[in-house]
Amino acid sequence: MPEVFTAASMSLDGYVSGPGESGFDKLFAWYGNGDVVVETTHPDLTFRLTEVSAAYFRRTAARTGAIVVGRKLFDVTDGWGGEHPLGVPVVVVTHKVPDGWPRKGAPFHFVTDGGTEGVERAVALARELAGGKDVAVNAGTIAQQCLDTGLLDAVAIDLVPVLLGGGTPFFTGLAGAPYELEGPVSVVEGRQVTHLRYRVRRAAGATG
Repeated sequence: MPEVFTAASMSLDGYVSGPGESGFDKLFAWYGNGDVVVETTHPDLTFRLTEVSAAYFRRTAARTGAIVVGRKLFDVTDGWGGEHPLGVPVVVVTHKVPDGWPRKGAPFHFVTDGGTEGVERAVALARELAGGKDVAVNAGTIAQQCLDTGLLDAVAIDLVPVLLGGGTPFFTGLAGAPYELEGPVSVVEGRQVTHLRYRVRRAAGATG
């Protein structure tokens, strides 16, 4: 059964970025601490993973058929130059379609509905585009809204042994907290990272 999941590299104290958008060199160090070359659709974005992390990354990528992101990430990456590194369709949740978009041949789709309705529509569209595969949703506000609306099936954490002491937490301000997660349903020990996956436990009678 295809899942809607969120994934992020996270510090031991629960942050996906440090104060002032710092700490990424620590959080993403595992993408370059091995000997296995893993290429993406971008020639200038090639990972060097350990065998264990490479196998984990490839399994996750093979299962992912579409991605939902917010406008901030889209802008920071400049729309990945028109193609996501995984080569899958991307649905962008935004108040306004960026200038110059959509572009012919670029698999980007824009949902401009506000609030949770926009996220729900974005996930529904991503499921259609995913072709029976999983849908990944951007960590942060979108993942939070998916969890609060019962759309999120799984949480994947690349747990990095660093303490950032502050910054942006993986989840914050959840309306329906506490949530219980099942698992971990998967534990993969990499080098300076532990890949964990949890399943979101549904409340009785809940659908998603």
